[in-house]
Amino acid sequence: MTDRYAVFGNPIAHSKSPQIHQAFARQTQQLLSYEALLAPVDAFAQSLRAFLADQGRGCNITVPFKQDAFETAEQLTARAQRAGAVNTLWLAEDGQLWGDTTDGVGLVRDLTDNQQVGISGQRVLILGAGGAVRGVIEPILEQKPASVMIANRTVSKAELLVDIFKDLLPEGCTLSVCGFTDLEGQQFDQVINGTAASLSGDLPPLPDNLLADNAACYDMMYGAETTVFNQWALNHGAAKAIDGLGMLVEQAAESFRIWRGVKPETTEVLADLREQLQG
Repeated sequence: MTDRYAVFGNPIAHSKSPQIHQAFARQTQQLLSYEALLAPVDAFAQSLRAFLADQGRGCNITVPFKQDAFETAEQLTARAQRAGAVNTLWLAEDGQLWGDTTDGVGLVRDLTDNQQVGISGQRVLILGAGGAVRGVIEPILEQKPASVMIANRTVSKAELLVDIFKDLLPEGCTLSVCGFTDLEGQQFDQVINGTAASLSGDLPPLPDNLLADNAACYDMMYGAETTVFNQWALNHGAAKAIDGLGMLVEQAAESFRIWRGVKPETTEVLADLREQLQG
């Protein structure tokens, strides 16, 4: 019987996950199926149970169900526990439902492997303090940056993240917070946009002199056109302005590795998606 995998979301028709995982399966010669499943907003747990009862082995979770998945999982990895959200579920050999988050690993791999942008020793600014940001802080800290600043409209929300992650700080690294208006006069080597502003064509209020020489900017969002944040970055002298398509592919590769025990190559899959996107 073929193992079933899926991505749950609402909406879900736009998801590229089936295409990505089917490509990974062909590449690694894994016999499996992968589909996109629409779950009712108020019935995620029921939809998940029905899937698992019908040959389901694992699934990805996208909006708005990452918190539901966190609460539904019977066991959590340490990074999922800290992130407070789950985007990858699987049934272990003992029948326990495990949850993990692979978004942060995806972002870091895209930066360091695909884009050749090192994080070690860098001054990193993260914009936003929501779930997307919470999921990437731990893997960023593991890269031993010189400092990480979290800027958010509501500073108290960012301060909560410091409390959650402060014990993971590498030696010499600082983790601090500020409001957007406090960024004036500060400079950073890397700026990561974890706000949803790009989706609405908006931009956090950023000072003109924010970017250090040779700075790299990363928007977790992506689209056919350059995102508003990345356009701002290019206009203000960024050496690189990277969107989140690579993060999408790399987080999928980490999920696939967890499920199947083999890590697929991502270069060709990412190139195909980029070509389709720019159509």
